[in-house]
Amino acid sequence: MEMRTLGRTGVKVSPLCLGAMMFGEWGNADHDDSVRIIHAALDAGINFVDTADVYSAGESEEIVGKALAGARRENVVLATKAFSPMGRDPNQRGGSRRWLVRAVEDSLRRLGTDHIDLYQIHRPSTDTDVEETLDALTDLQRAGKILYFGSSTYLPSQIVQAQWAAERRHSGRFVTEQPPYSMLARGIEREVLPVCQQYGMGTLVWSPLGGGWLSGKWRKGADAPETSRATAFGGAMASRYDLSDPVNQRKLDAADALAELAEKNDMTLVQMAIAWTIRHPGVTSAIIGPRTMDQLTSQLPAADLVLSDDVLDAIDEIVPPGTNIRADDAGYVPPWIGNAALRRR
Repeated sequence: MEMRTLGRTGVKVSPLCLGAMMFGEWGNADHDDSVRIIHAALDAGINFVDTADVYSAGESEEIVGKALAGARRENVVLATKAFSPMGRDPNQRGGSRRWLVRAVEDSLRRLGTDHIDLYQIHRPSTDTDVEETLDALTDLQRAGKILYFGSSTYLPSQIVQAQWAAERRHSGRFVTEQPPYSMLARGIEREVLPVCQQYGMGTLVWSPLGGGWLSGKWRKGADAPETSRATAFGGAMASRYDLSDPVNQRKLDAADALAELAEKNDMTLVQMAIAWTIRHPGVTSAIIGPRTMDQLTSQLPAADLVLSDDVLDAIDEIVPPGTNIRADDAGYVPPWIGNAALRRR
């Protein structure tokens, strides 16, 4: 695979990043099989692996650690994330210095490494000053426990605020952003990607298959397929696959039209979906999250697939640039939107 530079760090990464969310209880609970999938991805030329402490309550990090034991670790750009609850204690989460200092040590232990290449804050921590988070990350960087740090699913204003805070305090800054991006969820084209380009930030986009909607299984006239995400997470996640919802019907229409476009151009929808995300000049790498070896094998060819302008124009006709068919595909709902008490006197 042709390597790309991660923002302005000088670090070279593959255009496909192996996401490890599906390794462990949430997806593939077979550790040996998960390790084989990771090794196959590395052998295919992927050198970028992304996980998080919250994935299967740390089990994903443990599996990644097993897969990278020995010489393989040296050639991998290893990324993980912190923020989500890791216990009942209310201080075992968020972006405070108190939590991040512990969370890094826990991740290092599970990953079996002495440093993390890219450490990311999984979601904005609205009850914590961004300066608190940046100062803590800078100290961890100076201690050699992390080499770079980034944000994930931040609003454009939050990305800018963090950059300004870093400049004002002469601290380290977020050098990457990890937002959701797919042909069905194009909202980040409006501001997030241009802002990241302006600040020279690398971007590793998640869910290029739209949470499975672009797997090729969602077609008009066919029964709705079972999804591991809806089964594993239920609740609000399950509602995003409920075809009685008119918004999901619009999503189905778009997915079906995109599948027809892929077929007309002699490619799979999976390959077209992933290739489309890495075509954007603001995108460094797309995170693929296979649960099985077959899924990995079906996704790898996207790295070498170049979409024509005619195909890109047709995709724009189906889902206009800068739009999300479902609002919650943005990946983050600010508390002042979700909590009525924050917008009423």
